[in-house]
Amino acid sequence: MDVAANPGERPLSEAVPRVVAAPAPRVLSENASDTVRGIALVVLCYLIWTLGDAAAKWVLPTVGVAGAMLWRGVFGLLTVAAITMSWGGAVGARRLLPRRWGLVLIRSALSSFVSVAWYISWLSMGLADTYAVGFTAPLMMTVLAVLMLGERIRWRRAISTVIGFGGVLIMLRPDGDLWTPVVLLLLAGTLVMALTRIMTRQLTLTETPECQAFWLLVFHTFTGLVMLPAFPMSGDLDAWGWLALVFLGLSSGLAHCIFARSYALAPVSALAPYEYTMLPWGVAAGFLIFAELPSWNTLAGAIVVAASGSYNLYRERVLRTAERKAG
Repeated sequence: MDVAANPGERPLSEAVPRVVAAPAPRVLSENASDTVRGIALVVLCYLIWTLGDAAAKWVLPTVGVAGAMLWRGVFGLLTVAAITMSWGGAVGARRLLPRRWGLVLIRSALSSFVSVAWYISWLSMGLADTYAVGFTAPLMMTVLAVLMLGERIRWRRAISTVIGFGGVLIMLRPDGDLWTPVVLLLLAGTLVMALTRIMTRQLTLTETPECQAFWLLVFHTFTGLVMLPAFPMSGDLDAWGWLALVFLGLSSGLAHCIFARSYALAPVSALAPYEYTMLPWGVAAGFLIFAELPSWNTLAGAIVVAASGSYNLYRERVLRTAERKAG
């Protein structure tokens, strides 16, 4: 991962002297080279996330939702802090300090809610099933862009969005495997996740990837502590359980740094379609570790949602390209 203070600068290993300062505010831009790098990073991020999710799901029956949040946060923030300090020592720690404290903390709190929603769903749902429901995030981002940013939604994207949400109905048909009350919580978590995706891109104007990852994991730790009295651990952890928690935290810290960096390099519309790469990773991990296989309606609905979301993002890029040429 490029650890320069700003995307256009040299890697830190080439900087003289070896000192890292908090980056100055930057301007979001789009170019082919940075977009390709952003896509490569976000695909790597989703693979790491899937492996971490598998570890979380495996240890959840023992450690519980509160324990998973707590130890993910502890091991994750230590990972981010260690990486940052190794790059620039005590001065490099300035990269962990937010410029816009309010927005950073709001995003971190919202991300904690997302994790709680997904952890609760994993107690009764498979990895691939939750990922399929989570595919609605790009569609929700289309609606949020209208409500929050005042963007226009043209007729093609409106029809595509309706079709996409129709894919959700295929997954959640009344006699389907996913029609459970916990799905409502998962959909709420997905809506909040879509909001945090937009916030991540905006925060890259002023915040480093390490800063966004660090405070997100601080809030995970705090959330776990708050929830622990009401949701205590249900058993004793063995060595494998602790290893799973360490891996969960390490992978979370690394993945969130990579994720924020990818959103600094490329626009949301270029990166969002690659969220769908988590389905094959989730199917593979679910089958190999938990002997889970998604039902046909889950897969069929996921394909409809993914196709609709990808089309919306494609149309967005077409319109933005046309606007730049016209301007």
